[in-house]
Amino acid sequence: MIRYYLIIITFFSFSILLAQSKMQEGFSLLEKGDFEEAEVFFAEYLKTDSENKTALLCYGRAVGLSGEPVKATGLFAELLETYPTDFEVAINYNESFLWAKKYEEAKPLYAKMVEDYPTKFAAVLGYANTLSNLKEFEEALKLVEKALELEPDNASAKISRKYMRLGLASTFVNKQNYASGEKWLKEIFVDFPDDKDALLNLSNLYLITKQVDSAKVMYKRYASSPKDSITALNGIALAEHIGENDKQALLVVKSSKAKVLQFDDFELTERTYERYIQALIWNRKFISAKRQIDSLEQVHKNRNWIHALKATLGLYIGESKNSIASYDAILANDSTSFDGNLGKANAMFAADRIIPAYQSASNTLKFYKNQKDALGFIEKLDLIYTPFVEEHVAYTFDNGNNVAFSTNTTVNLPLSTKFRTTVSYQFRTTENTVTLNKANSRVLLAGLEYKLFPKTNFKGVFGINNSRFMTEAYTQPVLDLKLQTQPFKLQNLDLGYQREVQSFNAELIEREIVLNHFGLNYNLGTNFNLGWYTQLMHTQQSDENVRNLLFTSLYYNLLRKPALKVGINYQYVAFKDQVPTIYFSPEIYQAVEFFADLRGQFSDKTSYMISAATGLQQVEEDPQTAIFRAETSIQHQHSKRLSFQAYGKYSNIASATAAGFEFTEVGVKVKWLFAKMPLFSIQLDE
Repeated sequence: MIRYYLIIITFFSFSILLAQSKMQEGFSLLEKGDFEEAEVFFAEYLKTDSENKTALLCYGRAVGLSGEPVKATGLFAELLETYPTDFEVAINYNESFLWAKKYEEAKPLYAKMVEDYPTKFAAVLGYANTLSNLKEFEEALKLVEKALELEPDNASAKISRKYMRLGLASTFVNKQNYASGEKWLKEIFVDFPDDKDALLNLSNLYLITKQVDSAKVMYKRYASSPKDSITALNGIALAEHIGENDKQALLVVKSSKAKVLQFDDFELTERTYERYIQALIWNRKFISAKRQIDSLEQVHKNRNWIHALKATLGLYIGESKNSIASYDAILANDSTSFDGNLGKANAMFAADRIIPAYQSASNTLKFYKNQKDALGFIEKLDLIYTPFVEEHVAYTFDNGNNVAFSTNTTVNLPLSTKFRTTVSYQFRTTENTVTLNKANSRVLLAGLEYKLFPKTNFKGVFGINNSRFMTEAYTQPVLDLKLQTQPFKLQNLDLGYQREVQSFNAELIEREIVLNHFGLNYNLGTNFNLGWYTQLMHTQQSDENVRNLLFTSLYYNLLRKPALKVGINYQYVAFKDQVPTIYFSPEIYQAVEFFADLRGQFSDKTSYMISAATGLQQVEEDPQTAIFRAETSIQHQHSKRLSFQAYGKYSNIASATAAGFEFTEVGVKVKWLFAKMPLFSIQLDE
């Protein structure tokens, strides 16, 4: 009898081994990832052995992994009816939901399975991967650690842990918790030293936080092969740009551009040429950049990276309309594009189209929740339209023994992106320390600003000036009208009329001289750092005198950061009547001066400005005399809503004041955004 049972057992064992040997080819196809061929193989096999559980499981896996996960779920569900307590059938059933990306449905199935089979590695790892796909990275990591306790050297579990750490790091970076993001990325090196994904993510984190040297270290570690060195050089070029070393960025990317031609890698070549053209733009080599773009566009039709380069170039050279068209082309290809949506927001802002700028930034956040740059852009717009109050206190004195103290309080209330109002009150008291003459003036103003069209603003200020000299007083209306336009790219033209009361010193206040200014300001910029500014002003005075003024300045931008501008100024002033005993009023006054203007930052919150000019001036036929003027200021941004500025300036240009030669002023400005947000809401299209 025992012999009989041994024969039966041997027979069945041989049958199983024979069946498995017949399926070996199918097993190999599954292992290699040839799922469609595996599906065909097991379908044929099941024609001769339709109840074979192993074959049915393999067939289901092949079906699901070849692109039909829902069909695979149905196959495994049928098997579960036959084998309701079989772990292998259940685990495949659960996994089919992951193939179909139905992670919410898979979550309770795996939770129950882990509860029933807490020591089954596949169940624990499957549950961990499910939670990872649901972006529940912290819980997923706890489970994958349990899986590794069951199988400490399992490669799949370590790979899963790597991607969970990447996901958790990304979550922290998006929340701007960079220290935690850095910590989790570095954890990856425990399992995978010099892991490429970890290195690139760390590099990106360091670029975001402007830790340029650390980013370059990561890129150098990444360059472990000739091809990877090209990616590294492209990254280092971006790091140099963020570190404000654009010349070095161009040198670095020229090296990667030369190397990439050695490889037949289309995508890497595209990225390298993209970085090269970006570096040309950063270095303001706009003609070369345009030639490169035009040449590449002949070969790469309707490619988003080409459109992005055209858009970037357009923003740099003041062609915002062209940039908008390029970003629209990107979005036509991919409506979810980050570069397309946020890039269009910046282009709309440059074109002075504020509501569409808000809309594009909002669209960015629909696809990229809590994205730092998009949130920062919206915050920048909000700050522009947030109500504020500014206090300006100044003390002045001149060589005519005049001293003055003034305060000016201004409240600015934007009521929409097109319309804002202002109210200001100025008090000025002045005294001559020799004659002891005293006077003061109070000016109350109400103003409005309305955007007629993009880049075309109308400003109007209306008010009254109440001046008092000793025991006498008078009140005069004041008015300031201005039309601000940008008729062409890189050009500004302002036309204005202003009615004011002369209030520089006590003697002039006593005379109640009303000035009617008719002015024109024009500024022409270029893409080769040269600029030209001109001011023309015709003034009619209540004492029947007339003044004509011309000021023109030709300047060149030597540096971008810090911004250094140098140039030459020419000034011409002529009065119809000469009344030198009352105020400076020559028949002809001319001045030529050389100037330099430097603006930069001590830190992210503290900036500075230093400006100085020197030259020669001539009053009528008098001998030429030297002139000098200087101004400096320091501004500190205490918070996003509060800033302070202290300044001082000196001038001995004769026409700088109505009184004469030397003039000095020191002052303080405080600006406070007293509301947390704009007073109006932005209506965006859904």
